[in-house]
Amino acid sequence: MDPVVIPILVAAIVVVFLVAATVRIVPQARRYNIERFGRYRRTLQPGLNFVMPVADRVNTKLDVREQVYSSDPKPVITEDNLVVNIDTVLYYQITDPRAAAYEVADYLQAIDQLTVTTLRNVIGSMDLEGTLTSREEINARLRTVLDDATGKWGIRVNRVEIKAIDPPNTIKEAMEKQMRAERDKRAAILHAEGERQAKILTAEGTKQKDILEAQGTQQATILRADGEAKAVELVFKSVHRNNADPKVLAYKYLETLPHLAKSENNTFWVIPGELTEAVRTVTSAFGDQSTTGPPPTARREEEPAAGAPDERGAPEIEADSTLALDAVAAADEAAKQAAVAVSDAKAEAEAAGETQRPGRA
Repeated sequence: MDPVVIPILVAAIVVVFLVAATVRIVPQARRYNIERFGRYRRTLQPGLNFVMPVADRVNTKLDVREQVYSSDPKPVITEDNLVVNIDTVLYYQITDPRAAAYEVADYLQAIDQLTVTTLRNVIGSMDLEGTLTSREEINARLRTVLDDATGKWGIRVNRVEIKAIDPPNTIKEAMEKQMRAERDKRAAILHAEGERQAKILTAEGTKQKDILEAQGTQQATILRADGEAKAVELVFKSVHRNNADPKVLAYKYLETLPHLAKSENNTFWVIPGELTEAVRTVTSAFGDQSTTGPPPTARREEEPAAGAPDERGAPEIEADSTLALDAVAAADEAAKQAAVAVSDAKAEAEAAGETQRPGRA
C-alpha cells in the first residue's frame, strides 16, 4: 500500500469522528443537557446543534411533553380510623430541563412520595364519607401542594386525579346494606305517595259522585214537588170551580183514613177529632136523602131549574135515582171500613203498648 494513502485515511477517519462528535441533532420536544468536563454547560434545543468534541458530552435527555404518572395504591387512614387504599394519577410537564436534571435525583420518586404524604395529611382530616364525596377538594389541595414543591425542580403539575378509593370489604358490605336500605326507603315512600294520591283521587271522585247524585236527587225532588204542587193546585181549582158537594168531600176524607193504619211501623195512631163529625155528616146526609129526599138546601138549589142543567152545565142527581142509591151504599160501606180500620188500629196500638211495657220496665 502506498505510504501516502495511509495518512490520508487516518486524517479522514479523524475528520469523520470529529464531525460526528461535534454535530448533535435534537428531536422535537426533547432537551439535551450538555456538560463540559463534567460541568453543566447548556441545554440543546430541537434541531442541529454543535458541541466541542471530546470536551462536551450529553448528560441527560429529557422529554418536555406533558406526561402521565400513575402511582400504586397507598394505604391512608381517615379521621374515623378506617384504612383506605388510594391511587392517584399525576399529569406533569418539565419546564426547566436543567433543574429537573440537577435539582432532584429522581423527580418521579420525589413526586410520588410527596403525593403520598400530602394525601395522608388531607385524608387524615376527613371521614370516609367526606373522602368519597370530596374528590374535587382533595385534587385541588394536592395540586396546590405539589405545584409549590415541584416548581424548584423545573416541573409543573397540571392535574392530580384520584383514580380509586378502596375501603375495606366490611365497610363495602355495610355501605351496600345502607344503600339497599335507602333504596327500600325511597321505594316505600314512593309507594305510600302513590297510594295517597290514589286515595285522594278516589275520594275526589266519590265526592264528585255524591255531589252529582245529590244535585240530581235535589232536582228530581224539586221537579216532583213542582208536579205535585201543580197537581194539587189543579185539583183545588177543579174542586172550587165545580163547587163540590160537602158529602163528596166527607166521603174522600173517610176514604183516606184506612191508609193511615196500613204502615207496619205504626205503634201509636192519633184519631182526628173530625172523624166522628165526618161520619155523622155522611150518615145523616145520605140517610136523610134516601128516606125523605134531598135536604132543604138541595131543594132550594133544585127549584130554579129542576131536571135541567145548572149554571155550570152539570145535571143535578135526582134523590130517587140509581146514582143516589149507589152513592148512599158506597158511603155506608166507606163508613163501615173506616170504623173497622179505626178499631184495628186501636187494637194494634194497644198490643204494641203492652209489648213495649216490659221492655221499658
